[in-house]
Amino acid sequence: MVTIIIPVLNEAKTLASVIEFARRDGAVDEVIVVDDGSTDGSPEIARAVGAKVITSTLLGKGASMEDGMRAAQHDLLLYLDGDLHGLASDLVRRMITPLLQDEADFVKAKFQRSAGRVTTLTARPLLRTLFPELANFEQPLGGIIAARKSLLNQLNFENDYGVDVGLFLDAAVSGARLTEVDIGNLEHDSQSLDALSDMATQVTRVILERAALYGRLQTNFIREVREVERHMQVELSIVFQKIGKPEKLALFDMDGTLVDGRFVTELANHVGRTQDLHQFLDNPDMDADERTRQIARLFAGVPQSVFVEIARSVPLMPLASEVIVELRKAGYRVGIVSDSYFTATETVRRRVFADFSIANVMKFRDGKATGEVRLAPALIHPSGCQLHAHCKANVLRHVREKMHLNPEKVLAVGDGENDVCMLRDAGWSVAFQPKTKNVSAAAQIVALESLAEVINYVQANQSEPLSTI
Repeated sequence: MVTIIIPVLNEAKTLASVIEFARRDGAVDEVIVVDDGSTDGSPEIARAVGAKVITSTLLGKGASMEDGMRAAQHDLLLYLDGDLHGLASDLVRRMITPLLQDEADFVKAKFQRSAGRVTTLTARPLLRTLFPELANFEQPLGGIIAARKSLLNQLNFENDYGVDVGLFLDAAVSGARLTEVDIGNLEHDSQSLDALSDMATQVTRVILERAALYGRLQTNFIREVREVERHMQVELSIVFQKIGKPEKLALFDMDGTLVDGRFVTELANHVGRTQDLHQFLDNPDMDADERTRQIARLFAGVPQSVFVEIARSVPLMPLASEVIVELRKAGYRVGIVSDSYFTATETVRRRVFADFSIANVMKFRDGKATGEVRLAPALIHPSGCQLHAHCKANVLRHVREKMHLNPEKVLAVGDGENDVCMLRDAGWSVAFQPKTKNVSAAAQIVALESLAEVINYVQANQSEPLSTI
């Protein structure tokens, strides 16, 4: 029997028809929809037509694909996208037949449509150069994939547009039997030029990383490319691209607000540097920027993978993701602003389904922290906060100036002294379980029990059509 997995983010218009289509084949015993924090009712639609719905553990298609794979009951899996239409009636059968007949372990779909620009201009040239044995595959980036769970369980799921080609390359190098199946005509929602640019960047990185991993490129070069790409993500221009043109903005602190605890404390505990951290943490006699640099030095030599591991495992505050999704439903762009590390905030952002994050950047070399930190440029403003050189309130100023947002369109939520200026400058503000009286005084209301009080506050004071959590 076969499990069909459909990663979903706001696919309400087409999702029901894709699920119903998938269930028509007699070999399909299970349909799993993996939701990435949809705000358009996609999960409810999926349940109504008989799919099993799970919530992704981390925002991004790759994480959703992996979560679906781990939840699947059967060894034969087929991935479909939730926005497909115009599907051939025997698509499922065509894709799974090579698996059922034990002729292949990994099946890619090809279809009668001009290849996308990213495929033609990016993927194919790189594959021809670095993986010539795969040059005959017409659509290496396609997301319609059938494979054995036993194989996928050994592969690395990237968590961006590079996931499909990454699985493809890993499967090939592992010695799995690969084939490509013609599924006829296919209609798929087109992407904007900006989205295609992001896709091309991520696909390029994944192909080059795999080339380096498998001895086809110098590893140091690839790591440098990735490090440069990571540093670019905290530039204001990139942040503004992620925000788009919002009508309303919500900014959340991370530690003690979205995360139940403090990331650097958890990291220090994990690597045995707790005592060293205590001499710097919340030291009122030390300049804040210098304290940030001293703390960063404590983690020199710690692998980047450990930073991600801790950020994925640290407990979230109850209802953190639900509150973020409700705000996004009401039209807010939601960001995390922290004086922690971007590697951590981006991981937490994906866990709670926020839109963007701003934080300091720990520098890595050869996959390990150097102990050097780059302070986030968005925390600096030439005419911003008069008390601090780097301040969360400056993020508010940048966004309001760029997006022409009035103060009443900005909500801020925080718990500590480093959130005070942001809370004071926002049109609407919540001190969540505040650490000091000063934090309580800076906000319009104090929430002591639950993050759900943020939703109640917005509902009561801004007349927003939000759900009760």
